[in-house]
Amino acid sequence: MKRNLLLTPGPTQVPPQLCEVLGRPIIHHRTPQFQDHLKAVVAGLKELLYTQQDVYILTGSGSAAMEASVVNLLNAGDKAIAVDGGKFGERWVELCQTYKANTIVHKVEWGKAPLAADIEKLLKANPDTKAVFVTLAETSTGVSPDIKAIGEVVKNYPAILVVDAVSGFAVQEIRQDAWHVDMICSGSHKGLMLPPGIAFISASLKAIDVINKCTTPRYYLDLRECKKAMEKADTPFTPAIGVVIGMVESINMIKKEGLENMFARFIHLGKAVRAGCKAIGLELFPDPSCATNVLSAVKLPAGVDGEKLVKIMRDTYGITVAGGQDQLKGKVIRLAHMGALDEFDILTGLACLEKVLYQMNYKFELGASLTAAQKYLNQK
Repeated sequence: MKRNLLLTPGPTQVPPQLCEVLGRPIIHHRTPQFQDHLKAVVAGLKELLYTQQDVYILTGSGSAAMEASVVNLLNAGDKAIAVDGGKFGERWVELCQTYKANTIVHKVEWGKAPLAADIEKLLKANPDTKAVFVTLAETSTGVSPDIKAIGEVVKNYPAILVVDAVSGFAVQEIRQDAWHVDMICSGSHKGLMLPPGIAFISASLKAIDVINKCTTPRYYLDLRECKKAMEKADTPFTPAIGVVIGMVESINMIKKEGLENMFARFIHLGKAVRAGCKAIGLELFPDPSCATNVLSAVKLPAGVDGEKLVKIMRDTYGITVAGGQDQLKGKVIRLAHMGALDEFDILTGLACLEKVLYQMNYKFELGASLTAAQKYLNQK
């Protein structure tokens, strides 16, 4: 029987204990029983976000939370800085432009991280900027910027700092209150190890003030209605009930391991992946100084068709990795080391990568990536 192993940055592998919770009979959402689950989820998310601020639950993917931040903060013509260093920074640009914001696009070379100093220059030149939109883990390139440093800059301006943590939440460190982040957007299907269905968004008091003054029409994603509902342990519309209940167990699993321990585990697994890839001549795409904990984006050798490689790994052997996007299509593969993945999953992925590369006539010493990864994983 062919296995199905997801080494992708979302959806991620759903562990058996969460599959069991997701398979339970559904309950009604307008009940005290569901309210208890919702309260536990909100409290748990606050703990994992290191915040005392509001957290709102939406039904949708992480992009719903991203769009909610834009439509609740920006009026047409408002200035917004959108950091574009990959496909998901590009999404911030598209969202801002969709709602007719005066969008200042800060382009960053793919594989490099945006710098706080550059954002400060933009804010000095545009002190009336309403919001700054950045990405915690740009999974198209494998980059994570210094959100803490960016927060130290933006806190000195009226602008709201909004972070896309859809892939990075519970994988890459972010501390909302201490780092002066105003809004964090994420979802259920990445670091929380669940299927898609729930998005969530946090909001500081500074952000809530702007939300209440924003006149842009909105309905399903109106965070003012979310706040009213959350004060009664409710949601404005029908939530993804089973996923919310799954989040209770997911958050408990994360708290049991310890978030700091999880961050260390993902760093450890990432270094093993990179050691294994290096041993067979594959280079990391991003600048190593800003490589994310979420995944490793690895350059493929000349002559190796990345799309074909991904297809064979998935369709023949049941190991799914992510291919390159846009300008990197066919040129890189992206191997996740997040969520429920462990050392044996990483070694399985490297073994499959070796097998398919060898079949595609790329020359290297068979077993070299596994040896290098094992040596790293077993060093004292």
